[in-house]
Amino acid sequence: MEPFKNFLNAGVAAAIGSQLQRVDPGFDRRRFEAQATAGLDALELKARAMQMADALEATLPAGFAAACDQLEAALAPAWTDDRLGSDDASQGGRQGLEGWALWPVGEFIARRGSAEVDLDRALQALHAITQRFSAEFAIRPLIVAAPQRVFETLQRWTADPSAHVRRLVSEGSRPRLPWGLRLRALVDDPSPTLPLLRALQDDSSEYVRRSVANHLNDIAKDHPGLVVAWVREHLPDAPPARRALLRHASRTLIKAGHAPMLAAWGEDRPLQGEAALQLTPTRLCLGETIRLEVDLRSTARQPQRLVVDYAVHHVGADGGLRPKVFKGWTLDLAPGEQRRLQKRHSLRPVTIRRYRSGRHEVDLRINGRVCAHAAFDLQVDDGPEAG
Repeated sequence: MEPFKNFLNAGVAAAIGSQLQRVDPGFDRRRFEAQATAGLDALELKARAMQMADALEATLPAGFAAACDQLEAALAPAWTDDRLGSDDASQGGRQGLEGWALWPVGEFIARRGSAEVDLDRALQALHAITQRFSAEFAIRPLIVAAPQRVFETLQRWTADPSAHVRRLVSEGSRPRLPWGLRLRALVDDPSPTLPLLRALQDDSSEYVRRSVANHLNDIAKDHPGLVVAWVREHLPDAPPARRALLRHASRTLIKAGHAPMLAAWGEDRPLQGEAALQLTPTRLCLGETIRLEVDLRSTARQPQRLVVDYAVHHVGADGGLRPKVFKGWTLDLAPGEQRRLQKRHSLRPVTIRRYRSGRHEVDLRINGRVCAHAAFDLQVDDGPEAG
């Protein structure tokens, strides 16, 4: 897989320079491209975006409104479908700027547009940009600088004809957006975003609704009770699309076995019956795969709704065990039914986890309760240990 950083390359810089020179023949394309690409290969993705934004600051008109006019004139036609972009859009396109080329453009607007005098013009520019890429990163410094004014605009945008603009309302104001500036005020108190989410949770676009679900899931990490209350309020008689949204919004708490959230979904009752967990093999090396077999037997007289997950307790640097919960199965177990579930769990190296040799425990969790245990021994070769 090609590294993400390569989405911002010398070809993208050339496309930005070409399109800006197209709308303004006096634009110093040579200076822009030289500054934008200096040492580019050694930089990671975000650093590349910042360097290209620096080059824009050095070469666009000094007046912010004039710079925005020039950038908007260089844009490609707005996207009319729900997509974040394509390979064709990554280089900026022959019709104008779109796709990854607009990340540094958004960064330029965020830097220059945070001043109160320029805020409205910056929001206007981001309204245009988000219909050709995304402005979810760029709008966040504006929220920090002038939250009330930005939220007034976001409320109006909940009714915008473009799904991309409506998605920006939710995605740009997420408290913990990955890769984005953390909005600490909203981490502490997410209430300013709740009217926006309420307006969007039944949006006609699945693209928008998924952002709302991710936003609520962000909130759940700091305010679980608020999201439980949201689900309790909005789940009864919910149409299928909203039900799917609420389920996705609940995923972190459900996976963690959070009892109030499980209760909100009617999935908090203990298993009536028996559960057994078997692992094969019980000795393996890093990079191999282990098979989980779960045997369930119901002793209930009624069907049981079960959320079956499992936790792997990884060996830590201090020799202690640290659990990580993984998604298993959601099912209805009929009265008296016996069922076997199977799943393969990979122990290949990943960048987010460091594996160490030793005995790893696994526990089976049904509706948030530990119902069975097993263990395996992992051998990690000497030398650099994986991620």
